[in-house]
Parts: sequence; structure tokens; C-alpha cells
Amino acid sequence: MKLHLRSAVTWFITLIAVTASIGVIISIAGNNEGQPAMQRPSIGSQAPDFEGVNTNGEKVGLADYRGKVVVINFWASWCGPCVNEMPLINGVFQDHPDDVATLFVNAGESKGTIMEFLAAHQFEFPVLIDATGKIAGAYSVTGLPVTYILNKDGVISQSIIGEIQNKQQLDKAIEDARGD
Repeated sequence: MKLHLRSAVTWFITLIAVTASIGVIISIAGNNEGQPAMQRPSIGSQAPDFEGVNTNGEKVGLADYRGKVVVINFWASWCGPCVNEMPLINGVFQDHPDDVATLFVNAGESKGTIMEFLAAHQFEFPVLIDATGKIAGAYSVTGLPVTYILNKDGVISQSIIGEIQNKQQLDKAIEDARGD
């Protein structure tokens, strides 16, 4: 009997977590009544500026990275494809510390959840905390993962909707952004 109760409680907690996650994504994608729907920023357009706080407690703004190619990756710990591609993006973070800025933006999770995930996967990069979805909303993120590559002027060179498949795909997107 105790086993069935534990299973029921586990399923109930899982259901609540999934429902909450879906609610965050819907609120990110949602359209406030009376306001026009936001369109996803397009290639060739200026990337929406933003500011946020990272897991190190530092205030980070997109404008701080002008002059560098920027990789912005929207992700969440519950997103399997996000977790799959994270080592590739972490490789960019490690291999290009001087000329490419990598901004990991966690969509909808708390700092505690993010820190547990980073520790469990032995990642040491800072993550922008977007618990309210403000940054993801500026980019009209409706599903995860989404990655934007910006050129040195802050113009969107490429967007990758869904999981990045391999290192070559990411390297090519970065090289294309350098050549813009």
C-alpha cells in the first residue's frame, strides 16, 4: 500500500511540475489582450536588447558584448534536446573565450533548479536567470531549445530552432556571423 501511495505522490508531483513548466512556456508565448503579437526576430534584424542577472549574481546586458559574436541559447533543465546540445554550446564557451560570447538563458526555472542542474552535469558556465520569461518573450521563444547567433554589431546572423545537431553546424553559424 505504501508503495502505491509513493507512486501516486510521485506522479502527482511530476504532473504539477510539468503543468507549471507548460504554463511558463504558454505565458512566454502568450499574447496580452490588446497588445499585438510579437514576431520572432528575423535574420538581418537587430537583436532585442536585454538585461538580466546570472547565476554568479552579476548583471548582464546584451549590449555588454557588442564587438563580439554572441551565441544566445534558450534552454531549460527539463528539455531533453536542450540537455543534448549543451555540451556543444559549452565547447564554444570554453574554446572561444575572447572572441565569442556565449549566453545561456534559462527560460522559466529558479536559480536553485539551475544550480542543481549545472552541478549534476558538471557545467561551470554562468546562466542568465529568466524565471519570468521576459528575455524569452523579447525573442518570442515558444519552444526550446532556441539559439541565436549575432554578429559583432548585434545583428541576428542565424537562428537555430530546435536541437543543434553537431559541432560543425554551430561552428559554421559562428563563422558566418564573423563574416557579416
